[in-house]
Amino acid sequence: MSPIKSEVPASGNMPRCYGLAEVYAPTGSEAAAFDRWAMVDQGVASGVLMENAGRSAALILGRLFHNDPVVVLAGSGNNGGDGLVLGRSLAVQGRDVRILSIGSRSAQEPLLHGWPISVHPGSEDEDRLTSELASAGVIVDALLGTGIRGAPRGLYAGAIRAINRAGRPVFSLDVPSGVDADTGAVSADTVLADVTVAFGSPKLGTLLFPGRERSGRLVAVEIGLPPMSGAQIGGRLITPDWAEANRPRRKLVTHKKAEGRLLIMAGAPGMAGAALLAARGALRAGAAYVRVASDLENREILQAGAPEALFVDVSDAEVLAEAVAESDALAAGPGMGLDDEAAIRLNGILEFVGQRGVVLDADALTLLGRGKLPAFDGPLEADRRLLTPHPGEMARLGGDPAEIQADPVGSCREGAARWSAALLLKGQPSVISAAKGGSVWVSTGGSSDLARAGIGDVLTGVAGAFLARGVDAVTAGALGLHVTGRAAALSGRRDTLLPSDIADYLTTAFGDPLCRISDLGLPFVTLDLDPPH
Repeated sequence: MSPIKSEVPASGNMPRCYGLAEVYAPTGSEAAAFDRWAMVDQGVASGVLMENAGRSAALILGRLFHNDPVVVLAGSGNNGGDGLVLGRSLAVQGRDVRILSIGSRSAQEPLLHGWPISVHPGSEDEDRLTSELASAGVIVDALLGTGIRGAPRGLYAGAIRAINRAGRPVFSLDVPSGVDADTGAVSADTVLADVTVAFGSPKLGTLLFPGRERSGRLVAVEIGLPPMSGAQIGGRLITPDWAEANRPRRKLVTHKKAEGRLLIMAGAPGMAGAALLAARGALRAGAAYVRVASDLENREILQAGAPEALFVDVSDAEVLAEAVAESDALAAGPGMGLDDEAAIRLNGILEFVGQRGVVLDADALTLLGRGKLPAFDGPLEADRRLLTPHPGEMARLGGDPAEIQADPVGSCREGAARWSAALLLKGQPSVISAAKGGSVWVSTGGSSDLARAGIGDVLTGVAGAFLARGVDAVTAGALGLHVTGRAAALSGRRDTLLPSDIADYLTTAFGDPLCRISDLGLPFVTLDLDPPH
């Protein structure tokens, strides 16, 4: 049974998705290696980092939980040291602070700078510890940091159980104790946090499920570390500032054929809806010239639902070839069908695509996995090719279902290399890898609301539009994830969300300034994400 938790104070109804343009997501192992490099090779003092971390976290706690008594559970490692600094900083501000030492902490800790904070050993009796925590307005989890591997044991496991039973708001430092910072794996004894403050960068394990679910509101703060780079860290986040900096913009003097011409191949008989959703997504994403190649019986529905798009009879080979020649990118797959005729037509189109952008989704991915479409090859093609499978489609492309679930980042990298294309593995979160490796991009704006039929069709059209407008495949996929996720949030529909709602709110999502503001109002905050839903 899940513990009863108090809600974290929030400002207004608009979901947070704040993040600077460059936010990395290291694994726990990468973060530890980076910290060692910073201290040994770059001369950054560990004491400075700990002071910055603890004081920054204290300021955030003060913004969210104004006058509540604070109980800090401090472990014996560096994470516990961060907790001591936080406790001392709050005491300076006049807060009621108690620190319960789980492990070997002394009342004479140098980190306390002589402040007479109540520091005493945490009880080995879980019931007694639970009773002590019941008086807290907020519990600070400073037990275990990024180095944990496997399930917590002994005193730490007992302290985690006491935290979760206390039913008080929980404020975790760097990672919730028990979350594997590499993979997001958890055990039965894992803290369920309301807020997690990450030091330097959010750890990958707090962005992957089930670790993300245990992290609550996720805030990252700058603490004085050197700049990170893709050569050191394998993950990066798709943030609002990054999307704003990288989305294509129209020239001041231009014309319709210079701003992205997209051909969408979608919609077998009776599947006009999939083609229509893809077309509406592409038009709202800024493609200036959209053609939809579909079955003739879908023509009336498509022209009524998306009159801005041109209809192409998919059975007319000559007209279809002309449409390919006059397009900058192709998006294929939604509701297209899996019969031999569909495969032959798409094969014929792909023969003449050349260096045009291509995004394959849905039925096109199944055909590719069955060997009925040509494989991509060559570095230039890889930069303009995008595959967008969900886990089931990923398995059809040769991925192992268990590995896809346990290690989506690794599966995404492997699939991109295998197929010589950028690969967007849809999920919670979605991740994107280039064929040539490098950073894997992790989405920050998705939710379980997006898990419904038809939303992938909108994403196909949006990503296709960005490819047609000239961006590379990884950027097209990342931008597509950001704007569709934000459109879903702006709609406010949640359980009643429809794919057409996303298409309707895309325009608002592009111009949404609130997405790039954190209500914390602190200059050292680099990321601020709402709890997942």
